[in-house]
Amino acid sequence: MLAVTAWLGAMPGFMTPLLLAALGLLLCERAGILNLGVEGVMALGAMVGAAASLGGFGPGQAMGLGALAGLAVSVPFMVAVIVFRAPQIPAGLALAAIALGASAALGRGAAHMPFAGLAVLGWFDELEGVPVIGRMMQQDGMVWLALILAAALGLWLARSRGGLRLRAVGEDPATADASGVDIQLYQLGAVAAGSLLIGLAGAYLSVGGSNIWTEGMVAGRGWIALALVVFAQWSPLRAIFGAALFGGAEALIPRLQAMGVEVPVYLLSMLPYALTIAVLVLMAFSKRARQAEPGFLGRAYIRQDR
Repeated sequence: MLAVTAWLGAMPGFMTPLLLAALGLLLCERAGILNLGVEGVMALGAMVGAAASLGGFGPGQAMGLGALAGLAVSVPFMVAVIVFRAPQIPAGLALAAIALGASAALGRGAAHMPFAGLAVLGWFDELEGVPVIGRMMQQDGMVWLALILAAALGLWLARSRGGLRLRAVGEDPATADASGVDIQLYQLGAVAAGSLLIGLAGAYLSVGGSNIWTEGMVAGRGWIALALVVFAQWSPLRAIFGAALFGGAEALIPRLQAMGVEVPVYLLSMLPYALTIAVLVLMAFSKRARQAEPGFLGRAYIRQDR
């Protein structure tokens, strides 16, 4: 029971960076932009958040700077694919490579140096003695903010005029353009907001989770976030459950090791990625998932071809 309580209590911290990155990707893809640079953007956000913390900034400020770093490194990608309509897949892979290289080169002085991170909120201290639930409620503010953002984004996409226009841009930009929607403006806004969230996800890894930065600490979570968006069928609310599933699998690894389960550590480390592959295979055979995909995802819209 203690092991299960510890696992469930740790799960929100593991799911939060995945959820934030998935929300950022979801915004990009709802606008028709396929962003494969998420791994690098998260890495740069994690490095900048750690460097800012070591430089004397508070945890909230450090994560804000990490989010801004994610936006800054994504600007060339945005200009290339939205303004100049470059192919999105190679542009996204280039973004990942550039951001990963920048984080490794610029973050050498901040590597392996611990710092103070986010503190647990005291909102639910009275529930501390309640089995399982009490431990799950003891989380930092970013966990709750990520859940609020997911709910707010779901409502915005479904109920607001701006959300409906953004979905139209990713589904049928020619029709949206004919209705007076500025396609490039909506795409730029969506990718900018998404890049901020992806950078924030990376910053949370270092500032909120590990309280230290090391090269390669993102460890494939950006690719997992890409699969999570497909698993969630481009729904922010479903992304919460997907992040809990993937984050729960990741949180299970140290718990099993602490319990002394005789399983090779490399086999345990494969668990989140094996789950990612399994989800993608299942989604490939799901007609409902294919129908949920934005119709113009990954394609460049040119008004002359309307």
